[in-house]
Amino acid sequence: MVNSSNPDRTVNMSRNFFTSQNYIISLSFVLFPRIFSFCFINFLLLQSFNKKRMENEKSKSRAWLEAARPRTLTASISPVILAGAIAWHDGVFNLIPFILCILVALFAQIASNFANDYFDFKKGADSEGRKGPERAVAQGWITPKSMLRGTILMLVLSCLSGLSLLFFSSWIILPVGIAIALCVIAYSAGPFPLSYHGLGDLCVLLFYGIIPVCFTYFVQCGHFSLLSLLLSLSIGLLSTNILIINNYRDYEEDKVSGKRTTVVMFGRKSAVVAYLLNGIIAVAIVVPLLMQMPVWTEFLLALFFVIFYSTWMEMKHKKGRPLNATLGHTARNVFLFAILVSVLLILFK
Repeated sequence: MVNSSNPDRTVNMSRNFFTSQNYIISLSFVLFPRIFSFCFINFLLLQSFNKKRMENEKSKSRAWLEAARPRTLTASISPVILAGAIAWHDGVFNLIPFILCILVALFAQIASNFANDYFDFKKGADSEGRKGPERAVAQGWITPKSMLRGTILMLVLSCLSGLSLLFFSSWIILPVGIAIALCVIAYSAGPFPLSYHGLGDLCVLLFYGIIPVCFTYFVQCGHFSLLSLLLSLSIGLLSTNILIINNYRDYEEDKVSGKRTTVVMFGRKSAVVAYLLNGIIAVAIVVPLLMQMPVWTEFLLALFFVIFYSTWMEMKHKKGRPLNATLGHTARNVFLFAILVSVLLILFK
């Protein structure tokens, strides 16, 4: 006998199946967009987080690059380039110690820039109204502790490069290297910071002129020369103008913070006169050298002086932040002078 309840059960089961299937489909239509939205939003948030992290890393790298102040690096290698050309002219050029001197100059310059950033911040010299390029520590881009570590690292690299020169020269260069390392720190730090007591100009003349030119020449041949001494004075005086422009721009801030630069001590007018005199003396030193060369070389030197004079005129007519461009032009002039004289020395050996 056939059970009469079976058809009803079959129908109920079919209804339950289709009802469950419809429920699952309906649930899917409700949940799937939400799950998709949740996953998509999380994906966007993750991408945004990664992008922000990459931007932070990029901005951190850029902060270190700006703290190194790349525009000042040409001033550090210009005297070394000039010394290399003098050595070539005299037939005593040696490539490896020349490259090592370039590294010493670059690392020492970066260390000096990092140290100035750190110690000026500690002394409160970087005010909110600063007219010069923004400082990394003062702006909060780099922590003071990190900047100090960066200073030490660059100083160590400079010292290691300098110690490598002992394989090519005598122990005489050792106290020179120590003096360079001490000046990097003592320029802005210590109980008697040099830049705060009007000694910055002398430091520039020594460490961006006389010492790099004379000792780069010395490590290549083992002796000094009158030509290297004279040209070291020329490029040292031009390099001093970079500091003069910097202090001329920051005159008010330095006066308030108690930073006694030569501009603060003797006034702005004296700075304008000193800038011009430095250029005139630098060019005058080179003139006797060019008298032994073709006449057209004198026109090149005259062209350089025209460029220098136009930069001096900028200094006279600008104030505040516009002097940052003049500062860049002054550093350019130092590099142009080094390249011009170097090329002439190499061509007319």
